[in-house]
Amino acid sequence: MAIAAWKRIETSPGYRRAKLALKRLVGQELNLKPELHVACVNDGGWQYDATKLDENSIVYSFGVGDNIDFDLALILRTHARLHAFDPTPTALSTCDDGALPPEFQFHAWAVAGQDGHLTLYPRVGKSGAVSDVVYTLVADESVRDSGLEVPAYTIPTILAKLGHSHIDLLKMDIEGAEYEALDQVLRSALRPQQLLVEFHHRFSDIGPDRTRQLIDRLRTAGYRIFAVSDTGREVSFLHKARG
Repeated sequence: MAIAAWKRIETSPGYRRAKLALKRLVGQELNLKPELHVACVNDGGWQYDATKLDENSIVYSFGVGDNIDFDLALILRTHARLHAFDPTPTALSTCDDGALPPEFQFHAWAVAGQDGHLTLYPRVGKSGAVSDVVYTLVADESVRDSGLEVPAYTIPTILAKLGHSHIDLLKMDIEGAEYEALDQVLRSALRPQQLLVEFHHRFSDIGPDRTRQLIDRLRTAGYRIFAVSDTGREVSFLHKARG
């Protein structure tokens, strides 16, 4: 009974806001705030401007795992053409469904800072539990022999492979690989209108400074924050030239 009550407290908005404020105070989280006023919708925990999407829009969703709620809700709401990318066994199983809408296209590829292959490892939690859903680039000693080699491409290469000239909305939840992947985007002429990114600076080998530096580069490239999640890690950006 007490455990269930605590779980309700932990998931309450007030508790999450207090926890985020404390982490910002001690420097574990960035104090990110919206810089633009945008009427957002929230699908699957991701905030975006649905008015900028229609049946002609192209959406890239990197990192789907066992949850495609965002992807299906976006398609239902906007009728956009959505391409989902995730090479993990869980994603392959999740997206192997003949009932998925025709606007949903799945690709078992990883996104990376260069073309080639990546080795992904099951994520190990603080308690030592090994995830059967989430994979990362970081190999805990206990799963070093469980690596999964997968094909990986930069975002510009993926556009070329799929015959696309632009992306209207790009969503990333890729367990720390977002830094190198977005670096390649910023080195190219590609400027997706909306970027939805989960930053993983909580990982010990990344840290908040790397996220701060990347956000500064995104601002220089014309992006502005229009939404931040309760955790402070899922951030939505709009490009000023395409807004």
